[in-house]
Amino acid sequence: MIYSFINASIEPVSHLNMTLLFGLIIFFGTFGARLFQRFHIPQVVGCILIGILLGDVLNLITPDKIEALRPFTMFALGVIGFMIGSELRGDVFKKYGKQFFIILFSQGIGSFLLVAVGASAVAWFMTDSISVSIAMGLVLGAIASATAPAATVNVLWEYKTRGPLTAAVLAIVALDDALALLLYRCAATGAQALLGTGHDSILVTTAVLFGEILGAVLLGFLAGLLLYFILKFVRAEDKILGFTISSLLLVVGITMIPDIDPILPAMTFGITIANLAPRRSKNTFNIVEKFSPPIYTAFFVLAGAHMEFTKITPWVVAMIVVYVIFRAAGKIIGSWFGAHHSAASASVRKYLGICLLPQAGVAIGLAILASQQFEGQFNHFIIMVVMMATFLMEIIGPMLVKVGVKRAGEVGLNITEEDLVETYIVEDVMDAEPASITQDTPLQNILEIFSASDTVYYPVVDKQSHIVGKITIAGIKEMFANQDVAGWLLACDVAEPILDKTTADTPLADAFEQMKKYDLENIPVVAAADGDKLVGVLDYRRAMRKISAEVLHRREKADGMTLAAS
Repeated sequence: MIYSFINASIEPVSHLNMTLLFGLIIFFGTFGARLFQRFHIPQVVGCILIGILLGDVLNLITPDKIEALRPFTMFALGVIGFMIGSELRGDVFKKYGKQFFIILFSQGIGSFLLVAVGASAVAWFMTDSISVSIAMGLVLGAIASATAPAATVNVLWEYKTRGPLTAAVLAIVALDDALALLLYRCAATGAQALLGTGHDSILVTTAVLFGEILGAVLLGFLAGLLLYFILKFVRAEDKILGFTISSLLLVVGITMIPDIDPILPAMTFGITIANLAPRRSKNTFNIVEKFSPPIYTAFFVLAGAHMEFTKITPWVVAMIVVYVIFRAAGKIIGSWFGAHHSAASASVRKYLGICLLPQAGVAIGLAILASQQFEGQFNHFIIMVVMMATFLMEIIGPMLVKVGVKRAGEVGLNITEEDLVETYIVEDVMDAEPASITQDTPLQNILEIFSASDTVYYPVVDKQSHIVGKITIAGIKEMFANQDVAGWLLACDVAEPILDKTTADTPLADAFEQMKKYDLENIPVVAAADGDKLVGVLDYRRAMRKISAEVLHRREKADGMTLAAS
């Protein structure tokens, strides 16, 4: 009753134009992401729930609008693949490639087998047909092997992770799509044979699949070569962004012609540029990363809008439960087995499985493909099961990814100087015991203070440590030119006025903005905003050296963690 009333009430606004709708998607998606972040829940969960609200509840995002926004969804998947590629550098694969591939096949095949068996059992009770049951189990098992790179990687970026678990997760989710496609083609061919609907031979199907994979890799490689040569002659950030995004759009657009998943070619694009130009490409990826948050937000809101709770039946619920539990077991057990037999580190063995549970774009795409291939048999059933299981995994999965990387001790190890500036306060980097000069110090004695300290900025204080001015080496040099005058002067006579001051609890970013406004290298820190008692000095250069040292320390700590078992 209430559900119907809500739908009737919003009927007049259900025909929003696409521009207005897209604005609402990004606005409320960003709000939801921020709200959930405040409760220490990954932001992707907030975006998905906003999508459910705008879609299944308020009916503002209808299936036809989702279809109309499909080009954007493909572009978002391309951006995700491109940014994953930025993390997959040759030295990592050269050192740990064998481990990655063992774990990849172990977790993928593990989830495929367990879900295939469990789903076949449920389908047999539902249909009482062995051939239909096994066919449905094979298709659902193959779809279960896919992992969502978008949700997983978004959590890794949100929490600035770095280390062996992060490296393994990035590698697995990057390669998992290709494995899922391979398993699906094999499973679909077997299912069609069981149902008597197959037309192409296994050899033809396999040849087409490998042709698609090779074509996708070649497309991404050629796009990477093109951008590599362009970046040799382009330095302006706006031009770099323009060429990068246009190249990515070309890749995604070409893949949409034969209706191929864009993640693999986009990932190859990112891998190519990251390895051909390791130093220059860092700036390129940083620019795209700053450009991408609204894209991710809209993508996950649209993912949530796919949900249709009114179409759930008891058999769908039973299959969803089996699918989710058996898929999770396959991922966790398979990851542990592969990590154990490839001598991976303890953190990879313990936590990799729970970091591979999110599922989205590729799984939904395969479900839609299955609905077309098995129309009139179990097409609608498979879509409902995969959509609802995907919804559950998109809610629970990101939180488990956070748990895994947090317990592995990798959160905050991939942080940048800018990130620390945003999180620090002045007290974290100020000099709490600055070299100060009392106001009655003779000018001649100031030389001794200069020689005993390596600073160039000296606050002048009274006996109660209240600041009355400042002395800098540059400002006092000419005072020593006239020795007769210098002998009579005190520190208070030559002190310059204080242009600005800050407090210890001021956000560091705000303090730096103050210093930039007045073109200051140093600023005194006082006990209270309305007081003048000196408690420290903020030196911009020294503060940045401390911040850079902390960033280096965290990265060395992450890189010091080994993927090999101890």
